[in-house]
Amino acid sequence: MILDLFPETKKVGMLYCSSEANSDYQVKKVTEYLTAKNITCTNYEFSDSNDVTAVTQKAASECDVIYIPTDNTAASCAETIYGAMGENKKPIIAGEAGICSGCGVATLSISYYDLGYKTGEMAAAILKGDEDISKLAIAYAPQETKKYNKAICEDLGIDTKALEDKGFVALD
Repeated sequence: MILDLFPETKKVGMLYCSSEANSDYQVKKVTEYLTAKNITCTNYEFSDSNDVTAVTQKAASECDVIYIPTDNTAASCAETIYGAMGENKKPIIAGEAGICSGCGVATLSISYYDLGYKTGEMAAAILKGDEDISKLAIAYAPQETKKYNKAICEDLGIDTKALEDKGFVALD
């Protein structure tokens, strides 16, 4: 999505909380993908909400685009992150819709309701004895939706019509 929306990107800042293992995993996967495309990726880790402003300012001054994975600390600081960029506002691709609504340009969103429903179905099958948990296949969200944040796109001068032409829909 980063390269599709911003094809001139040379450097991506990976902004996330270092104490969240899920964020670390996602950053590693995205970094592997982007470095294979000759994009430089730099980690900008904050340890808690106290240092998010300074780390964000550094990332915004050094990168073309910022990626934030699904990260609880980043989600709680989304508006702070966007404000911390100041004059160096850069597009942020977010790992989920909550972060995108506070500071992102776009995200590939899933329905947490649908994911929870699928998880419930899997649990029920295990509890009823219809499935062996050791052999149960990993399940994924049944559908993804490309979404964009209209207000932030307008603030950054990003053409929302072009996003819609690429299949994006505005966040609710």
